Amino acid sequence: MSNREVMEFDVVIVGGGPAGLSAACRIMQRAQAEEKEITVCLVEKGSEIGAHIVSGAVIDSLALDELFPDWQEKGAPLNTKVTTDELFWLRSEETSRALSHWMVPKTLHNDGNYVISLGNLSRWLAEQAEALGVEVFPGFSAAHLAFDAQGNVEGIVTGDMGRSANGSEKDGFMAGMLLKAKYTLFAEGCRGHLGKALIAQFELDKHQAPQHYGLGIKELWDVPAGQSKPGAVIHTAGWPLGSEAGGGGFLYHLENNQVVVGLIVDLNYKNPYLSPYDEFQKYKHHPLIAEHLKGAKRVSYGARAIAKGGWSSLPKMSFPGGLVIGCDAGTLNPAKIKGTHTAMKSGMLAADTIFDALQQDNAPAELSHFDTVIRDSWLGKELKEARNFVPVMHKLGTFWGGAYNWLDQNVFSGALPFTFNDMTPDHASMELADKHVAPVYKKPDGVLSFDKLSSVFLSNTNHEEDQPCHLTLKDARIPIQSNLPKFAEPAQRYCPAGVYEVIESNNESIFKINSQNCIHCKTCDIKDPAQNITWVTPEGAGGPNYPNM
Repeated sequence: MSNREVMEFDVVIVGGGPAGLSAACRIMQRAQAEEKEITVCLVEKGSEIGAHIVSGAVIDSLALDELFPDWQEKGAPLNTKVTTDELFWLRSEETSRALSHWMVPKTLHNDGNYVISLGNLSRWLAEQAEALGVEVFPGFSAAHLAFDAQGNVEGIVTGDMGRSANGSEKDGFMAGMLLKAKYTLFAEGCRGHLGKALIAQFELDKHQAPQHYGLGIKELWDVPAGQSKPGAVIHTAGWPLGSEAGGGGFLYHLENNQVVVGLIVDLNYKNPYLSPYDEFQKYKHHPLIAEHLKGAKRVSYGARAIAKGGWSSLPKMSFPGGLVIGCDAGTLNPAKIKGTHTAMKSGMLAADTIFDALQQDNAPAELSHFDTVIRDSWLGKELKEARNFVPVMHKLGTFWGGAYNWLDQNVFSGALPFTFNDMTPDHASMELADKHVAPVYKKPDGVLSFDKLSSVFLSNTNHEEDQPCHLTLKDARIPIQSNLPKFAEPAQRYCPAGVYEVIESNNESIFKINSQNCIHCKTCDIKDPAQNITWVTPEGAGGPNYPNM
């Protein structure tokens, strides 16, 4: 550590998504308003801000309204207000039923919201942050935590550049920097690898239910001008997942004759043969969805895990030396299926908390009152009202769970005096292969459905090939000796990017990791039944490069 270059700041922020950027902007707004000198650095592992951002996305502008009341004059890319808002129950691969507006939990209503590209909003937020004086460093991964002599977090170490696969230094090697801070904010998004380490080390989730996750898979399509309906929002439940898994689909019309279509698959599914990617390919063939993609061209593909446990799974968000915020902590509101406004608000509250601490002569290492700040805010109120949304769906299924949620949200505004919890982690819900039958997935037609490799190509994913593998195994024997006989090695199917394969060579099964395909969705880190796979950061700037997701 002593040989590394050291840069010191008041605040270091890890992650250039809505939470981290909102925190950066808010701190500097406060500094300018109160004429204080504060230095803030934000690092982002993507090649540019927004490169790794993938989300639906329909956004509630509440947090943005607070952060930049003049966002419209400043040109924030919220250009398409929701015009129509429909929820369909897909009964089969051919049939569907539209649910009347009154039948839908009011939290899922999208009146007044906007259909956006979250990557483009993040790019705009980065422009505002830089204009306010934040130092934004894209292309730098936060690889390791840094601790002081008392065991407090004192910053992060960025990833080395130029190591070969065997760990040796190549020509042009550049050691990572130590970025020291009085406080460090972790806003890496869902299942951030440093956030995961902090939660484990400081036992931040000790008294909470396990976090629960979904895998969101999304495509962007160019549609003929005559088919474009900017602001049209469609959500679906039911087929193709049915009793196999929870989740649902979405299709949104953006501006510029573009449509986004996607499927969210809850990662507590039981059948190890289920392939979320192939379920999504099936989904696009439903007549309700296919009608919107007629004559259209697919232009981008991406996937990302979603932290959806909500209130009951929210860890303690403070630790000595900083805070965990946004989807790194799990602030998404599952009853709204929205996490942008809540992530932004968590960042803004973190910024206020840290700014106030920096004005003290003897500021505490741990800002332990931050959890009270969260719970007393509208963010805490939202999450508490939605506390049963996910666990009751896990307990009662999509139909009856949905009925309970309608009653809870529409009649009692989330105030029913019950709290459901699902204490089974998603990876532990997977059952043995011999209890299940493999679904039949048709060969992709190249029109609506596609193979994984052609999809990964559209994600613009690129990694320097000669570098240490960022998908690490605690025990290299487990995939073949344990996961294969027990679960038919499900990594081959839950990964939406074709990273994992079991190949036969000389009458021997070999577990192959194609790490260059990885689109950083984190599903393997979450769903591996042995919890044997740990996702760590590759070299900075590696991974997908999403243009408009």
